[in-house]
Amino acid sequence: MKIRLICTMLVAMVPSASFVLEQSVPARASLEERTFNMTYTAEVHDIPPGAKQVEIWLPYPQSDDYQKILEAKVTSPYPTKIFTDTEHGNKIVYIKVKNPVVGTIPITMDFTVRRSEHVRNNFTQVSASSDTVPPANVQRWLRPDHLVPLDRRIRELAIEVTAGRTTDLDKARAIYDYVLANMKYDKSGNGRGNGDLYWACETKRGNCTDFHALFIGLARSAGIPAKFEIGFPLLTNKQSGEIGGYHCWAEFYLNGYGWVPLDASEAWKDPSKRAYFFGAHDANRVQFNVGRDLVLAPPQAGPPLNYFIYPYVEMDGKPFTQVSKKFTYRDAVAGPTT
Repeated sequence: MKIRLICTMLVAMVPSASFVLEQSVPARASLEERTFNMTYTAEVHDIPPGAKQVEIWLPYPQSDDYQKILEAKVTSPYPTKIFTDTEHGNKIVYIKVKNPVVGTIPITMDFTVRRSEHVRNNFTQVSASSDTVPPANVQRWLRPDHLVPLDRRIRELAIEVTAGRTTDLDKARAIYDYVLANMKYDKSGNGRGNGDLYWACETKRGNCTDFHALFIGLARSAGIPAKFEIGFPLLTNKQSGEIGGYHCWAEFYLNGYGWVPLDASEAWKDPSKRAYFFGAHDANRVQFNVGRDLVLAPPQAGPPLNYFIYPYVEMDGKPFTQVSKKFTYRDAVAGPTT
């Protein structure tokens, strides 16, 4: 009960009037767009002599309404195949090397991406009586993940956080405010970055994974579908550079309106954009996949992955961690979609 008590004691810190004051961001004449080249480099090294099989999986971005993959190229000394996982539709690059004769396997993926700002915050259009048909898989986003349980303690916390709210929109905003009021963006120490709902609740700190584990867990417990999305961030003030690591964000579903983008950790970093990131993702990012507890394609021998953004490798059916990685980008001139 200790974790639940710690979480519950913080509910009073949620600003009660913030939703009324910041219901939506005024619409702009045009949305931001960014076109860039990204290079994703991985190297499997120190493969021991006598290894019978090395399998490599890499996440592979795909086009959607807010992201267009204009060009893509995978370079590897061995044949590559692109598969799609059956649960979420994520694209995956797969390389299998039998009886490797070298100790190092380099892979490079080059992409040209046009990313558009995703804004969906005209909440005056939300209608619970709308005839909009929910997506076929929306119920998946009400189920727990391994590190985002939806047990009695979390459900009780969700009830406390959303007390007095009658609509899903109001409940989602109350949860968003709760996360911002009670979490601190802090990547120090061990334990952060796993998206562990209880760890985030107890320590009240972490990175984007922990922020969104808390939001997603409370939203689902309140009956609001919410999904996890992951990719890489781009620097807003530099046209090129090395990307230090991944970034993740979320979306939640409103009946009669659709999926709403959200980025709680970026809102915490820049309080002036707190209202903006409740209903928007900026263009300074590239998405690679969705979901957690992932079974890859073809399936890995090991357990499901907590999330999938870095290379995953198995040697003779066991996880192999001798893998280096590097990610860079540079802004480019937009070209025709292919």
